[in-house]
Amino acid sequence: MTETTTEVPNKDNTTRSALSLYLDLIRWNRPAGWLLLLWPSLGALWLASGGFPGWHLLTVFVLGTILMRSAGCCINDVADREFDKHVERTAKRPVTSGALSVRQALSAGALLALCAFGLVLTTNAVTIVWSFVALAVTLAYPYAKRHVSMPQAVLGVAFSFGIPMAFAAVNGGPLSIEGVWNAVPPLAWGLLLVNLFWVLAYDTEYAMVDRNDDLRIGMKTSAITLGRFDVLAVMGFYAVYLLGNLWLLHDQGLGWPQWFSIEIAGVQAFWHFGMIYKREREGCFKAFRMNHWLGATVFAGIAWGLHLR
Repeated sequence: MTETTTEVPNKDNTTRSALSLYLDLIRWNRPAGWLLLLWPSLGALWLASGGFPGWHLLTVFVLGTILMRSAGCCINDVADREFDKHVERTAKRPVTSGALSVRQALSAGALLALCAFGLVLTTNAVTIVWSFVALAVTLAYPYAKRHVSMPQAVLGVAFSFGIPMAFAAVNGGPLSIEGVWNAVPPLAWGLLLVNLFWVLAYDTEYAMVDRNDDLRIGMKTSAITLGRFDVLAVMGFYAVYLLGNLWLLHDQGLGWPQWFSIEIAGVQAFWHFGMIYKREREGCFKAFRMNHWLGATVFAGIAWGLHLR
């Protein structure tokens, strides 16, 4: 008589496997995404505070950025799961491949968003109000790709909304319609607008990676809309972003650190041109991933200039 045994699954292995799926869902191993969100928010936080904003607000915005970017990944993957099956780069994402269910992804996204909201609750009522506007734009973006010829513009608003929220967190007072508007000065909206052009630049580079797949499945992107003018447009977007920052902040007393940082960021933008002008997938994706260094450079000029002011 031969003894048969039943193998008992190793709980630790199962846990690690599930954990790895959730980490993949929120792009944990790809921090470039949340860094692209973080630098404009920190720049606005420093400007609103006139320098270092304090550890409380710094912690709120750093952790909140990571949490909301992760929640956005969950929402985006659920919304795009049918399209992502036909795109080489995204076909193996956890929701698309069926490794995680829609319910699991949405539950994870809701939990992450609630944690971010918990951080917002430690600021003020005005910031809480603006956080709902930011959430609405975040939820709208994945569906804009079906109807808007340049959905990257919607992403630009979503990825820039940390700017008015930073000013609200510093300036927020009594909760009223007037108080909500007054907490966010015209400078904040100007910075949001020019930052939108930076998002258009790097997300067009990102869209250039998937252009052939997106054309086949009928997805709308800026890379498709711009056609043969895509590279020229990307460089134009960079120029508007960098020169717009110089113009908006010329009276903030940032001095030579800001000029120096914009020059270094401009050099980086020309480096990106070298990576994307042939429109090869690898070069375009590398250019997209390197953009967080450009954002960090612009932020460094703001922080350094305020420190020396």
